[in-house]
Amino acid sequence: MLTALSIRDVVLIDRLDIGFAPGLTVFTGETGAGKSILLDSLGLALGDRADAALVRSGAAQAVVTASFAIPATHPAMALLAEQGIEPGDEILLRRILSRGGKSRALVNDQPVSVALLRRVADLLIEIQGQHAQFGLTDPATQRDMLDRFGVAPALRDEVAAAFATWRAAEAARAAAEAALDSARRDEDFLRHAVDELATLAPRAGEEEELAAARQRLQGAERRAEAIGGALAELAPRERRSAGPAATLRAAARALARIAEAEQGASIGPALAAIERAEEALAEAETLLSRAVSEAEADPRGLEAIEERLFALRGMARKHAVPVIELPALLEQFRARLATLDAGTEALSRAEAASRAARAAYGAAAAALSAARQAAAERLAAAIAAELPPLRLDRARFLVARADLPEAQWNANGADSVRFLVATNPGSAPGPLDKVASGGELSRLLLALNVVLAGESPVAALIFDEVDSGIGGATAAAVGERLARIARETQVLVVTHSPQVAARADSHFQVSKASGRDRAMTLISRLDAAARQEEIARMLAGETITDAARDAARSLLGRS
Repeated sequence: MLTALSIRDVVLIDRLDIGFAPGLTVFTGETGAGKSILLDSLGLALGDRADAALVRSGAAQAVVTASFAIPATHPAMALLAEQGIEPGDEILLRRILSRGGKSRALVNDQPVSVALLRRVADLLIEIQGQHAQFGLTDPATQRDMLDRFGVAPALRDEVAAAFATWRAAEAARAAAEAALDSARRDEDFLRHAVDELATLAPRAGEEEELAAARQRLQGAERRAEAIGGALAELAPRERRSAGPAATLRAAARALARIAEAEQGASIGPALAAIERAEEALAEAETLLSRAVSEAEADPRGLEAIEERLFALRGMARKHAVPVIELPALLEQFRARLATLDAGTEALSRAEAASRAARAAYGAAAAALSAARQAAAERLAAAIAAELPPLRLDRARFLVARADLPEAQWNANGADSVRFLVATNPGSAPGPLDKVASGGELSRLLLALNVVLAGESPVAALIFDEVDSGIGGATAAAVGERLARIARETQVLVVTHSPQVAARADSHFQVSKASGRDRAMTLISRLDAAARQEEIARMLAGETITDAARDAARSLLGRS
């Protein structure tokens, strides 16, 4: 329910805080007192268009806050959770309007868009009146109202589930068809690519393995070249180059001749050193020769690795993928060929599943349509019973259910629902907001709310001058029906009818007062005595008579 309304600096309202109770609340007052300002202020908090003219003269900004207390299971709570807004114990809708015309919207003190503010408000409260945007005139709302009135929720749930299954099956069928078409278009390419890749036979991680082996062989080749170079210096194969071994042998022979001739001791150590050098050189040659034979240099192996890497990288460039993805690409192409080979069968299975899902949806939708047709007849009869006391005895109310073309089938069913009315005998029924006058429409909506009381998720209903242009027994009937609705849903009414006001659980009087420099709108909660006096004023006009007070007392007593 709407628990409180706080208004700051809106037109003639300086500061106003109102607390509301369950049941029926009425606002009365003379014409021009400012009742419309109250509704405009509330509309601002609910997301209506912001008009800078609403800001009170001399004020920098206007602020309106509406507070609601609703159960945790209310749809508005789910919407707030979906938007990441903490619901708390209540929901606060706030709108701040600057004198320049810019506005800010907040829900539970968190900034939101005006569109989101309006979505939340639409779930919490509904304003109905001759100039309001009527929620009940929307076809989708009418369908939901009919379903709440007389259709089992399980039927709607079954249709929604069947529709989701059908959509999923149809999407799978379309995907199978597209895959088959694509495979057929690319068949020649796929077969050639599979042959190429299969011949190449790339392996996972092969590029890294080949690169490591190439690096190892390249290092071994450089090592073998270095060892061979050193060995060539020690033991050259060309005769023109003597090399160190031959040089040492020649030097040893020369010194040996001198040593024999002179038999001197001075040459001996030198000759011994040369002989040791020869032995060391011979050992070095042996070790280097062994190292050359043990070296891993494999020019042919390196060449083969280079050719393999070139082939792999060329194939990767051809298909615009990294080398590492070539094995997966081969499997992907094979799978597409398999899709082509088995595509007709897969498409046939998908088509059969889609047909079965459509048939299941059609059966569920037909059951829902039958339930709606039965509920439509009961709803029309219930509304018809409410019309005569509301001075609409010549009106005919109908609930028109019509089958939709298959292209418009949806999760809500395969039919449309419209509330139609004919207000004069012989006239063709038409949409509520196109056929009925303002007063007739207000009373028609009142009848709808009476029959559908408690079926709407909104926490509060506001009726703006639903009693316009009526009086006497008709006004009494309006008041009695508003009171009936208020047993299920909080109702707020702006009224000029004493018969309606007498039905109220809470009564506020709207008045205008003049200060030294400006006028102000005041709103007062009336106690029992003040309420009787206000109803007497509504009955008698400017001069309140004792007879009017007696009539007011009688009205209150009967109510």
